[in-house]
Amino acid sequence: MGGFTNIDVSDQSGRTILVTGANTGLGFGAAKVLAAQGARVLLGCRSLDKANAAIDAIRVDVSDADLDVIQIDQADLSSVRDAAAQVNEEARLDVLVNNAGIMMPPREMTADGFESQFGVNHLGTFALTSLLLPKLGEQPDARVVVTSSIAHRGAKIFFDDINAQSRYRAQDRYGQSKLANLMFAFELDRRLRRARSSTIAVGCHPGIADTELARHLPLLVRFAVPLFRPFFNSAAEGAWPTLMAATAPGVEGGEYFGPTRRNETAGPAGRARASSVSRDGALAAELWELSIEMTGIDPALPGNDMSGDQN
Repeated sequence: MGGFTNIDVSDQSGRTILVTGANTGLGFGAAKVLAAQGARVLLGCRSLDKANAAIDAIRVDVSDADLDVIQIDQADLSSVRDAAAQVNEEARLDVLVNNAGIMMPPREMTADGFESQFGVNHLGTFALTSLLLPKLGEQPDARVVVTSSIAHRGAKIFFDDINAQSRYRAQDRYGQSKLANLMFAFELDRRLRRARSSTIAVGCHPGIADTELARHLPLLVRFAVPLFRPFFNSAAEGAWPTLMAATAPGVEGGEYFGPTRRNETAGPAGRARASSVSRDGALAAELWELSIEMTGIDPALPGNDMSGDQN
């Protein structure tokens, strides 16, 4: 598969899809397309006001859109638990799109005491996904989509300083969180296969897209952004890999999607390159156990005794 865009998204009528971080950027772009194709779309957002504004904006073009808000702050595990409980009251859940994230803020801590990028981008995603796996498992061929980044390449997991107590460099910690996202997607899919589940987990990345995530970039870089904007994907175009991962027929567990042009920075979606580290089963198993320890949430999938295997 290659060259996937929004026009390739098939009819989604009857399906329910949760998109986190859906009030802006990639999440908003994906939610709008999914709603236009008939899906019931749950917008997972921190701010109710921004979520409702997003719903109003979608309904300008999709007047009959079936939309609802799930309030969630991935920097607070109690909020993640509350959001999962709300989603579990839905009649069904077919796809979970883990899109919410932050990029390169000053060093901050989450409500639970985690370094914010690892806490929001990975641990919040790990927790929400874990709590929704049983609901997803009620539908045949459900999907978990996890958003990574080309920043995962060359990144590492700082197992000996996971909360950046010794050293904080925003770029390194962002790369860590995006590597963790992709390792989680691959490890989750391995465990789902062992559990003989029909649910699959896949990864995606937007390349370089024009979104609000850039607000914490250095001032000089932000000033340069307008000069390079013609070479970026728009937020709507950046959502194409997400839409491919969530809806394309024939997608298999453990696949990874991103833009297909200019070294995966722009263009229509297709298969993307994942680093060898992201597919390291032993490291992923270590990250999995650490994530359980930090969140107190265990996905409890069968076959975990084989978690160090690679494929």
